[in-house]
Amino acid sequence: MPHNTGVTERLAQFVAETKSDALEPPVVHQAKRALMNFFAVALTGCREPAIETALRSLAAFSGGRQAAVIGRRERADALSAAFLNAASANVLDFCDTHVPTVIHPTAPVAPALLALGELKHVSGRDLILALVLGNEIECRIGLAMSPSHYRRGWHITATCGVFGAAAASGKLLALTTEPLIWALGIAATQAAGLCECLGTPAKSVGVGNAARNGLWSALLAGDGFAGPPEPLTGAQGYFHALAETPQLSFLTDGLGDSWEIMKTAYKPYPCGFVVHPVLDCVLDWRREYPHAVVEKVTVIGNPLLAARTDRPNISTSGQSQVSVQHAVAAALVTGKAGVEQFSEACVNDPRVVAMRGKVAVRRDESFPTVAAAVEITTADGKLHKRAQRAARGSDENPMTDNDLEAKLRDAAARAIPHNDVAAMIDAIWTVDDCADIANLVALTVPQAD
Repeated sequence: MPHNTGVTERLAQFVAETKSDALEPPVVHQAKRALMNFFAVALTGCREPAIETALRSLAAFSGGRQAAVIGRRERADALSAAFLNAASANVLDFCDTHVPTVIHPTAPVAPALLALGELKHVSGRDLILALVLGNEIECRIGLAMSPSHYRRGWHITATCGVFGAAAASGKLLALTTEPLIWALGIAATQAAGLCECLGTPAKSVGVGNAARNGLWSALLAGDGFAGPPEPLTGAQGYFHALAETPQLSFLTDGLGDSWEIMKTAYKPYPCGFVVHPVLDCVLDWRREYPHAVVEKVTVIGNPLLAARTDRPNISTSGQSQVSVQHAVAAALVTGKAGVEQFSEACVNDPRVVAMRGKVAVRRDESFPTVAAAVEITTADGKLHKRAQRAARGSDENPMTDNDLEAKLRDAAARAIPHNDVAAMIDAIWTVDDCADIANLVALTVPQAD
């Protein structure tokens, strides 16, 4: 692999020099969609047991009340708030997905920016630009080593998200090229996260740290804390240490001509995105045959589907989010695929447990990750086939703006039932006119009865 190629400098220079007028209206609108979805999923996850535990643990060491914890009345120091809000957004696997890499790009980046926005004055226009740039950096780094990085067992949202958070935070801090290189270097030495942790609370540590450590990297660099000149492609840099042979063209070719945020997909179901086309098939079939007795289900999809979600024997809600057997079983038994279908109660429902044992998975490399098929055998001996070419929520079959608003309304009704959600939705769509993003975050704090 080439060393000292100047790749990190090129990325840092791009972040430092790009201005808001470089973003065309569709890119700005997509960033607003990402924020709409982020607040929805952070509110959905903000009171999960893993978040409660993390909040108790961090509160013992947090002497400050600098920043809001979304969906809660507690406040924390900015670094801890970034951690908690990122973990909340990702804990239920309900956050957005960059389809080519399966990075969940907004979960690590937005919390860092929102926390920073409570330390210094940040406009909505600056928030949008930083969010797009952070997304660009993390996704390009992920593209350069996909799919091998994820297949090796690295949780790519965490290992690449820390770069996105560092770059985005550095942009808000108005860092020039050299300190941005340092920020990316400090981020590189903190990049971590294992797929082995998926389905457990430990997954949230990697995503939370991506936001926290990315923000801290930028703050350190802004204070003169230096890093290496080429942390990505250096002889002992990020790619080399990971034993990757990156496609360096993905890092810098066409910077600013197209934007990776436009490849973002949003989830209608709170589980791994590779499961979504399967759920589309099963739910559509169940609506057509609500009383049919199922004897056997064969799921056919991209090898990544089996690699990440072929888990018939599960016992927790976290495991259910990465179990295609559970997703299929819960959808067939209840006819739904919402938050309740991935709860502990549903995991332990005897009807769902029995149905999980009837679901098998078959790998087929001809399927992209957004596609799948199912074959359902019913008690009368009939074989029913369904296929989904592009999952609902994917970039080819996207959730609409109204869908995302509904997702936020549903989350707010559970987490902050007395807040004015219409005002929050309006504030997100008009965030580029917002003078201080701290006002936007304040709308997520629970109001009294």
